[in-house]
Amino acid sequence: MYRVMIIDDEKAVRNIMKKTISWESKNMEVVGEAASGIEAINTIDELKPDIAFVDIHMPFMNGIDFAKMAIKRYPELKIVILTAFDDFTYAKECVGIGVFEYLLKPIIKDEIHGVLDRLLARLDKEKIKSGRDKDSESEENHKKLDSKEEDVIISFINENYQDSEINLRYVADKFGFNSSYLSRKFKEKHGMSFIEYLTKVRMIKAEELAKEGELMYITAEKVGIPDPNYFGKCFKKYKGVSYSEFL
Repeated sequence: MYRVMIIDDEKAVRNIMKKTISWESKNMEVVGEAASGIEAINTIDELKPDIAFVDIHMPFMNGIDFAKMAIKRYPELKIVILTAFDDFTYAKECVGIGVFEYLLKPIIKDEIHGVLDRLLARLDKEKIKSGRDKDSESEENHKKLDSKEEDVIISFINENYQDSEINLRYVADKFGFNSSYLSRKFKEKHGMSFIEYLTKVRMIKAEELAKEGELMYITAEKVGIPDPNYFGKCFKKYKGVSYSEFL
């Protein structure tokens, strides 16, 4: 089945899309969701979607900016932009950056099923043409990770955690590694996934800032998670209490 991710700051929209669309009939499944582009950046490498439905108007990183970043890093990802605004300028920009389709809210069931049919046809065609998933290619053709390079990478994370666009694919591309290979080797070495390590580094710094009495939205920005809602989830998961309770 093809993997679908829904990225929208409106929970009601995410729920409607998950529950009212017959995904299985299109050989698709919803594997995850995100309430912002920032949250999506931090979860997309683990979810590995084939398709992403992305709201154009989200706080901290809008759908256009997310789509530009995602298309560059994940060229095979099919993005469908969702918006409540019938604006040709937005539509033109979406097409210009390689977005698969542009849908208006409220979403009409027949329209989205038509988009899903076109997505399915495109994905099936590309699957037949490629014959394999590129991330599953033999690792013998890819650069191997040695201890020295494992150390630009750790240092790079520790020195650049404030950058909200950092994730596994960003670092893999920067250092010339296959992302699946880097993910596996990183977890073998550190006992946690790349994003878990990155989040831990960010939360350690966040804890320091909290002890200094820094406001949550400022701390969130300083540690590379400018979406305070997603930052709050990360902090509570790491510390067991909310940021305000920790202060």
